Amino acid sequence: MSYPVIAQVKLARGKGGKMVVKAFDSDSGDVISDIAYATVQGAYKAGKYLIKSAQDANWMRVDSSVTMDEVKAMIQEIDIDSAPVAACVDDGANEVMAFLSTCVSKRPKTLYIGDLNWKFMCRTAMRGGNMLLTGPTGCGKSQTAIAVAKALDRELFYVNLGATQDPRGTLIGNTHFSKDIGTFFNESAFVKAIQTANTIILLDEISRAHPEAWNILMTVLDPGQRYLRLDEAVGAPTIHVAPGVAFIATANIGSEYTATRVMDRAMLDRFTIAEIPYLTVDQESSLLNQLYPALDNTVCANIAEIAGQTRSEILSDSPRISTAISTRAVIEMAGLMQDGFQIEETAQVSIYPLYSNEGGMQSERTYVKQLVQKFINDGTSDTLTPEPEEANEIPY
Repeated sequence: MSYPVIAQVKLARGKGGKMVVKAFDSDSGDVISDIAYATVQGAYKAGKYLIKSAQDANWMRVDSSVTMDEVKAMIQEIDIDSAPVAACVDDGANEVMAFLSTCVSKRPKTLYIGDLNWKFMCRTAMRGGNMLLTGPTGCGKSQTAIAVAKALDRELFYVNLGATQDPRGTLIGNTHFSKDIGTFFNESAFVKAIQTANTIILLDEISRAHPEAWNILMTVLDPGQRYLRLDEAVGAPTIHVAPGVAFIATANIGSEYTATRVMDRAMLDRFTIAEIPYLTVDQESSLLNQLYPALDNTVCANIAEIAGQTRSEILSDSPRISTAISTRAVIEMAGLMQDGFQIEETAQVSIYPLYSNEGGMQSERTYVKQLVQKFINDGTSDTLTPEPEEANEIPY
């Protein structure tokens, strides 16, 4: 039997906590599920969203003899603002997860990120949040951000904060003078980007940014403010960030990155942080096979293994080198070898310059040369003494 039901719910915090009432027919034994379905469906149609759970929903079942028109009339008499709300309704988490599952199929095959981390990144961008990708240089942080934008079919705006020498001009704009029109202000492309709804803005190399850039971004990235002030003067106009705009920043954090700055804790707190580690040897070998299918599989495996051993050495208790070979360098080496260079030749230009030659036989470069030498087939035997059957004389 079908019963009219009245359910009272509360809109999420971002919508001001407004209370609403929904009337619908329930013909199942699970009234709570009916409440969740009907209220979420109604909220989606209204362009709103709901939060939490319907387990203790404030609802009442109406006698089946009462018509829906009479139920709607009853709703008009309910004092929504003063009536207690026992619980709220879920914000469509099932719909969100279903969408994120479709994003998994859009992840590039050359991007080795687990399903969970990938969904987490896509979800943060979809919700218009701020995400900071950290990890060693050349591990694919920027490419990950670009892939997220493509998976969500969002427009991407790129800002290299590490390269700019004029943070205010890059993020706000500059004042110019023309003899025809006099002094005028030319706003930056960043200002236009933050006013474009659902844009993903990549703040690359934020750990290398000038502190003035961090100061400008403080209010832009704060979820409670989300605005950019064009000038410090009283009454200066402010630009509000459009709905759905997401910020993805990349940073190198660690003692080996001497050109980076220690990021302000207040700036870090504005981001959800995701770590992008180096690829494993197997992953990196597979990546090279995909990028350079004409290159022999053994060659790809050797290049990946050389890089992998430098990374293992860095993590040891007493590392003999100060930096590891990045994925970017590995890809460059594979490209050279596909063009006909040998591994010892690619090492001369892609690996050895990264390491100091100070210390002679104990130097970083000597260690790396010995490492590379293990993967060079120069036609000689690795066996320093002959096998007994090969010896013609008994050594004294």
